[in-house]
Amino acid sequence: MSHGGRFVGGGEVSHSNYASALVIVVSALAAIGLVAVTSATAPLDRSIFDDSIWRAAFGRQGLFLCLAFVAIAVTAAVGKRLMADSISRRRTCIVVFVVSIALLLAVFIPGLSMQIRGSQRWLKIAPAGLGVAFQPSEFAKLALVCFLAYLVTERTADLRDFRRGFLPCALAIAVCAGLVGKEDFGTACLLVAVGFLTLAVGGCRLKHLLLTGMVGLGGLAILLVGTPYRLKRLTSFMDIWSDVRGDGYQPVQSLVTIASGGWLGTGLGAGIQKHGYLPDSHTDFIFSLICEETGVLGGGLIISLFAVFVWLGWQVSCSARSSFERVLAFGLTAAIGLQAAMHIAVVTVVTPTTGISLPLISAGGSGLVICCVMVGVLVAIAQRGAARSDEMMA
Repeated sequence: MSHGGRFVGGGEVSHSNYASALVIVVSALAAIGLVAVTSATAPLDRSIFDDSIWRAAFGRQGLFLCLAFVAIAVTAAVGKRLMADSISRRRTCIVVFVVSIALLLAVFIPGLSMQIRGSQRWLKIAPAGLGVAFQPSEFAKLALVCFLAYLVTERTADLRDFRRGFLPCALAIAVCAGLVGKEDFGTACLLVAVGFLTLAVGGCRLKHLLLTGMVGLGGLAILLVGTPYRLKRLTSFMDIWSDVRGDGYQPVQSLVTIASGGWLGTGLGAGIQKHGYLPDSHTDFIFSLICEETGVLGGGLIISLFAVFVWLGWQVSCSARSSFERVLAFGLTAAIGLQAAMHIAVVTVVTPTTGISLPLISAGGSGLVICCVMVGVLVAIAQRGAARSDEMMA
């Protein structure tokens, strides 16, 4: 009997299976990430276990991974209760967005933020010796989608009305993208893309979206042209081979790393490019490293897992219990799926180089935990959709 499910095992997949499938796919991606980060950072002269657990990349990523899965469980449990109460979810969306803006502004306050390789994106949350920091731009992805879902579905103003419905949403996107874009152009582009897709699903007028999109592209162009190194990356992208030791170094090395893997790869831990040739092989170019060590087979597996994740997120959105949950599920799925697509596009030199991590796989605590909070919300929506389906079947 069908109740909105899809094909698996010759029958139908019930809504209740979407939550479990999401956790399985995310677990697979996170496990691959732990192995890839360990390989990318493994020293040549000693064991990865010689350092203390917090000093070793393997230990740090493992601890972040444990925290991330706790976040999935907690968010799923709390999310189901919050979404059942319209007042609570409205307050939560507003508070989360306001906190996100405050954190983004705090990055520019001396003493609160920290600068890494010339980029000021992190807030100190522990003594400097521990090397623990929080990246507010990661939280902004979650906050913006939640706030837009509220504006689109919970307010009395019609989204098709430009001044009272559409404009507040566009301003929310502009504020987030503007604050993030000063230090992180790639994430700013992601926020704009996710925001506009969320509004499109929410039912805005196409002409409003196109008009505001042109204004948004102008704003992104200002962020690009206003920073010399970003403009240099764009011009070098037009011909990466003209300066292989300068501006074209990263994209060229990324392509070399991917090509070195062939069909089956060099083997886990046997990659060469991570040893001083490919910068940021554990974060911004981790997909290249995976392709080198596991070949086309490993790279294809990553892409397939993200494709399955996006499909599951779409199914969760379609089976959501309310319009708020439908838009929220779509926005969160788009945020993770588009970020993965952007990362792969950068490392394969389809787009200019920009620092954007591969969700659930790249090293880092902020991105991993916030991404799993998003997954927790998707699980909560899927479970509520399953409960509604069961009620209708009873």
